Amino acid sequence: MWLVILSLAAAITTAVWYSKADDDKYMLWFLGLMLWGASIMVFVDHAIPFILEGGGEFFEMTTEATVLGVVMLTVALIVWEVVLILKDPKGVLFKRKQTNTSETKH
Repeated sequence: MWLVILSLAAAITTAVWYSKADDDKYMLWFLGLMLWGASIMVFVDHAIPFILEGGGEFFEMTTEATVLGVVMLTVALIVWEVVLILKDPKGVLFKRKQTNTSETKH
């Protein structure tokens, strides 16, 4: 289930990023990149045992797998929020000094 949760979140993030790509001040590309990376990692984690063991269960539909998917999505969102706060696209935390061009001319 964690593969489904992460892949769905990555697809939604990519669609939103693509619609807002001209003004991506909230760094949705970064969130999408993290989610696609995690999705690929989980896919490989599921595919290798499936191939080597000759079949079996590819998608885990258990409560633990669902909780793990939600936790992984939450961690990705927290990392994205920290990076976004440090980047501060609206200049709320780190006030940017605006220079007056008339004062700088001599």
